[in-house]
Amino acid sequence: MSSPPASVDTRPTNALGAPSRAAATAAFIGPPPGTERRSSPSSTSTSASPQHTITKQVWPLRLVSDRFGTARLSAVDSTIPDNYPALVERAAAAFGDTEAIRDGDMSMTFAELAQRTSACAAALVANGLKPGDAVGLWAPNAWEWVIAAMGTLRAGGVIVPVNTRFRGREAAYVLDRARAKLLFTVVGFLGYDYVRDLEAAAAEGHTIDSLERTVILRGDTPPGTTSFEDFVTAATTEGHKEAARRAAAATGDDLGLVMFTSGTTGLPKGVMIRPGAIIRGFSQYADELSMRSGDRMLVINPFFHAFGFCGSITPCIVRGATILPHPVFEVEAVLERIQSERVTVLPGPPAIFQSMVNFAGLDRYDISTLRSAITGAAAIPVETVVAMRERLGFETVITAFGMTETHGLATICSAGDPPELVASTSGKALAGIELRVVDDDGRDVPAGEPGELLVRGYCVTTGYLDDPEQTAKTIDADGWLHTGDICVMNELGYIDITDRKKDMYINGGFNVYPAEVENVMSEHPQIGQVAVIGVPDERLGEVGAAFVVPSPASAPEADALRAWCREQMANYKVPRYFWNVEALPLNPSNKVLKTDLRELAAERLGA
Repeated sequence: MSSPPASVDTRPTNALGAPSRAAATAAFIGPPPGTERRSSPSSTSTSASPQHTITKQVWPLRLVSDRFGTARLSAVDSTIPDNYPALVERAAAAFGDTEAIRDGDMSMTFAELAQRTSACAAALVANGLKPGDAVGLWAPNAWEWVIAAMGTLRAGGVIVPVNTRFRGREAAYVLDRARAKLLFTVVGFLGYDYVRDLEAAAAEGHTIDSLERTVILRGDTPPGTTSFEDFVTAATTEGHKEAARRAAAATGDDLGLVMFTSGTTGLPKGVMIRPGAIIRGFSQYADELSMRSGDRMLVINPFFHAFGFCGSITPCIVRGATILPHPVFEVEAVLERIQSERVTVLPGPPAIFQSMVNFAGLDRYDISTLRSAITGAAAIPVETVVAMRERLGFETVITAFGMTETHGLATICSAGDPPELVASTSGKALAGIELRVVDDDGRDVPAGEPGELLVRGYCVTTGYLDDPEQTAKTIDADGWLHTGDICVMNELGYIDITDRKKDMYINGGFNVYPAEVENVMSEHPQIGQVAVIGVPDERLGEVGAAFVVPSPASAPEADALRAWCREQMANYKVPRYFWNVEALPLNPSNKVLKTDLRELAAERLGA
């Protein structure tokens, strides 16, 4: 399999800078020989029923060895398409009457999922969406999110998920950067009015010049917006026909999503995501979890996150499992839902499982249906893995590693791995993925020695949206993605992420980049300088600690500064601790010595 190019792609591009459908190749998801694309004639029905165009990819049994000679044997189901329009149609044909989504009183089968997807796609086309146009999705986990996303892909659009914890100016930045033409959003989630937030941001100069229409999935419909129900019912006959044509032309190599991830520069970067890479990787993920039709997955991981869209929606559609959207984690509500919905599969960060294990009222709930769990994004104690099996009843508990730049997945444990291995590693490379661990000079280090993790293969992004310079810094000329994560690889190829080359820390499963937080905090009139680090937290893994050098005028009070930060940024980015200091420790190049700050934080916290 060829490596992703590190240089700028010279093929014809669409509005988002990705290869156009006419220039795209479908061969990346399997070897060029033996790849087939079979399409039945497209129906021209004017109804909202799905057009059953099935894309068939032939993946032979393959043995992929890593540098230590170990291997994964992978037989990928040759009936699984490499794109979402065909995947939804396949699910309708294969699992038609099986429940696809249950969200409160709303329940729909896979056949109905395909019908609603078709109607949404037709409405998007009727509203002027062109292939390659960006569609923002700023909403919590809900059935409407799934329909809007699948409808966007069927219409040839590009999904731009927006973090539900973002405030107006943060959302405006990513939507403007992606040149979103339409926004699906909600009003009233956790007391937020996203429409009003965007209006307030626009008044401060944070505009979205490309945005033409806002559709409200749930909640009141402010002036100038349209309800989702009214939007979908406006679909036209020609819209259905054109959406069906676009669906038939879809490939796994199209630009499907732009997922924004913050960076050390302090500005979010748009990672370009291909559907085929998601479907291929998370089909193996579904295999490791032993997912099957009739399974019921409770999805607490937010859909806007790779763990939610890639790791939850995708395997459920692949395997015919029911998606149970859950917008906010609260331990009693989750246990009640596991009991009432007979949940079998539960993905999530360690904090979720630790909260369940430690909950005093756990024995009041019947959670005997739980069978498979996957976790990651933070360290997990061996005791927690054991408790997940013994107290929560999971037969399978595995960990995995991925990042947005690897389409959410690069390594995974096997179902039969012992608790010690699951807790101490993030698994080994997926079939078709290569790993290296290198020193600062780019030389491979021996097994058991720390170094930076490099990843190469189909899972690696083609790059960052409109940012060839950052792309070239991250993906080298040989196609290796430099993750910035420090890890140790054992003789069997299992990796243990031990540190981060960059300063990023993970708060409750959310990546936090200190540079981004520092840039915002520097706008406060009482702050002269600020440096943010991550410090350990028993429940969330890590939380932020801000060291503040006050401005000459006055020193900020911690509570007031915390309240100000909550107005400016997503709550998971707001530091837990605020400490005023006379000066920040600097090296000879005047760079902040964050190692010194970590030592100071440990002293203050009594660690």
